[in-house]
Amino acid sequence: MGGKVKIVEVGPRDGFQSIKNFIPTEIKLNAIDKIINSGLNKIQITSFVSPKAIPQMKDSRELAEECLERYPNVELFALVPNLYGAKTAMEVGLKEVSIVVSLSETHNRANVNKSIEDSINEIDNILQSCSELSITVDIATAFGCPFEGEMQVEDLLKLIEKIGKLGINSFTICDTIGIAYPSQVKNIFESIKKEFPNMRFGAHIHDTRNMGILNSYIAIKNGVNSVQSSIGGLGGCPFAPGASGNTSSEDLVYALNKDGYDTGINFDVLLDAAKYTKENIVGNYSGHHINIENSKFIMGKIKYIK
Repeated sequence: MGGKVKIVEVGPRDGFQSIKNFIPTEIKLNAIDKIINSGLNKIQITSFVSPKAIPQMKDSRELAEECLERYPNVELFALVPNLYGAKTAMEVGLKEVSIVVSLSETHNRANVNKSIEDSINEIDNILQSCSELSITVDIATAFGCPFEGEMQVEDLLKLIEKIGKLGINSFTICDTIGIAYPSQVKNIFESIKKEFPNMRFGAHIHDTRNMGILNSYIAIKNGVNSVQSSIGGLGGCPFAPGASGNTSSEDLVYALNKDGYDTGINFDVLLDAAKYTKENIVGNYSGHHINIENSKFIMGKIKYIK
């Protein structure tokens, strides 16, 4: 049992974008500070998207610049939708970005208003124009799509191969709407690791059916290099009907620490970060926009909060 596990926190981007009312930048920074104090050392802090599309991210430049100054020893990265976003990330000083392409053609058009082929061309443009950036491609709807149903592992392998030929060797395989099941997770990660042994793969599992921890655990058992999660389980894809929150960071860390894994994360400190997020972000800014009955905070699934 055990071994080292890399947990990647995506709450400040994927989680906070689900909050209806704008969260003041200082409140976001306070939450990030508490998350980092727990030992989490890789964090997706924001996304460089149009404020018209995701108003919550309108402070992305300011937030990124402040985080880079405050946390020089933490791996900070952002989501970018296109070349403009990548150039902006580079201008503020970030060294790493992720860009999303869906395995489902229908979802890709709903998410970024492009065909899969156009998204691949955009990735190539970013590689050519921002060669100093480290780029990870997040493959959305890899397990299933709200429009097209369950996806096929053969199609996933073909997409990875096609993008890999551009020079990408880092991917995050995403269960965008939380419909993955254990044998599917095992099959997908076994298949991609066998086919592409020299590439790096992470897992991003949503918790729609309360299987986020289980499926993340199976991904770890089948060779992923990292797993993504969100403080309090906040988040979800705004362009995927039915997508609820992410796997909860504190729940995942609790399970892995207890099972003998070395996450490098202090659960009690992370739990304090979750409490802060509950009281100061969910409590004050959520409004009625997000599906809060699925939140770990609202349902009381965090049994550790006294």
